[in-house]
Amino acid sequence: MLTTTTAAQKAQTLAEALPYIKRFFDKTIVIKYGGNAMTDPQLQDCFARDVVLLKLVGMNPVVVHGGGPQINDLLDRLGKKGEFIQGMRVTDAETMDVVEMVLGGAVNKDIVNLINRHGGKAVGLTGQDGAFIRATKLLMENKDAPGEFIDIGMVGDITSIDPSIIQFLDTGDFIPVIAPIGVGPDGETYNINADVVAGKLAEILGAEKLILLTNTPGVLDKQGNLLTGLTPKNIDEMVADGTLSGGMLPKISSALDAARSGVKSVHIIDGRVEHALLLEVLTDEGVGTLIRAK
Repeated sequence: MLTTTTAAQKAQTLAEALPYIKRFFDKTIVIKYGGNAMTDPQLQDCFARDVVLLKLVGMNPVVVHGGGPQINDLLDRLGKKGEFIQGMRVTDAETMDVVEMVLGGAVNKDIVNLINRHGGKAVGLTGQDGAFIRATKLLMENKDAPGEFIDIGMVGDITSIDPSIIQFLDTGDFIPVIAPIGVGPDGETYNINADVVAGKLAEILGAEKLILLTNTPGVLDKQGNLLTGLTPKNIDEMVADGTLSGGMLPKISSALDAARSGVKSVHIIDGRVEHALLLEVLTDEGVGTLIRAK
């Protein structure tokens, strides 16, 4: 039985969501799903329920997922150690086979099944399906030696994304769940950072929001304080002084590119918080870091 106080709080929360439901009706929201939200069963359930709810109230969520911990687990079982340079996974031919098995197979299907169990209609894709994510080999600039490039194997740089398959699924009320694997000009497969895929897809689809789930409260300063309302100038300064490094670099780069390319708002939020997605989309305060183009 609800008390008068509890009932009022619940009613206020529901009423608070109404203007956001109206504002984002029929708008596309691209969500990068990763971190603890992918590995903790309670958080997995919260995420799936959030995505289904957003779809049922008229929004068009598109999920792009990572799978770093799962890839590392399988590599460990094979006696192979994962290696990262500037936040990007070094991907030789053997590692690429593992990436395809884990991302395109196990992880993608687990997410699809989870969303479907909560009442959604999810469809799993990789960039190979319909060749909708086309890529070439990425040569990464060495941040410690400008002008030099590092070969990190079968890692892709996106050349184009064909949005038609995503748009077709949206019209049928399906929820696309995308593994970040691209296809090259000769049919070769490429591992692409999931943050990069999410950012580029948000640009191509003209998304209202790009939301990146992480294992931190958002972007933090050196004292551990949460930062929001960041601009490119702020971020350049934090990269230069080492505040931002490692796996945060692809996230920040993708977020800035998306904001500069017309995505109305970009958010880096804490995927360890239950229902973080709903809190970000449907409440006044939101959670995490907002990044804006200027």
